[in-house]
Amino acid sequence: MSNGDIFVGEVIGTAILILFGAGVCAAVTLRYSKARAAGWVVIAFGWGFGVLAGAYTAAPLSGGHLNPAVTIGIAMDTGKWGKVWVYLLGQIVGAMLGAVLAYLVYLAQFQANVRTEGTTEGTADAPVPTLGIFSTIPEIRNPVANLVTEIIATVALVLPVLAFGLTKGLGESGTTVLIVSLLVVGIGLSLGGPTGYAINPARDLGPRIVHTFLPIPHKGTSDWGYAWVPVVGPLIGGVLAGLIYNAAF
Repeated sequence: MSNGDIFVGEVIGTAILILFGAGVCAAVTLRYSKARAAGWVVIAFGWGFGVLAGAYTAAPLSGGHLNPAVTIGIAMDTGKWGKVWVYLLGQIVGAMLGAVLAYLVYLAQFQANVRTEGTTEGTADAPVPTLGIFSTIPEIRNPVANLVTEIIATVALVLPVLAFGLTKGLGESGTTVLIVSLLVVGIGLSLGGPTGYAINPARDLGPRIVHTFLPIPHKGTSDWGYAWVPVVGPLIGGVLAGLIYNAAF
């Protein structure tokens, strides 16, 4: 794979992933959305379908990593680090692009986040905080506990992804991406409650950058004090998964 193919594939695939993921969070969170208050199960499946669509789209160009933790886990296994930076750059750019696209899809809902003074537009209720649409927010803010959660959840993602490569039939049938997508749904349902399961540094960092600059009325904080946890935790998890895989398989 050329550097150009890898970059384009990861940009497109990660953009699709975030479009679906941030999109389902917006659908469940924002007023005047037909899916408002649909719940955590809907969010988990929305992210899983985002992985499905993004990874299948990117696979012919880049292999469809869409996640720095996966890229690093694979590099730990293969020892091939030369193109890692291309993957990571494409993933960050794609995550930012996907966040912008999700914002545009729900543009009217974001603009109606609060009543505009002197008009009848919007809502008289308090504004809806919007960071959770784009990035993760812990339910209990405890950096050590939150970091541990992200590390374990990421190992639970990357180690099976590496192990799936040992099952020849999955690769031949083209169902590996489907299985990984269901794995992401499972992680969301089982391990996502404490932190919102970033398990992907690009998935959290790219949209958080975009949220900082988007002109959303009364959008609330972008919480940069917490932003290191969903980046560092998944990176450690990716490294640990690669080490465990090399030692055990």
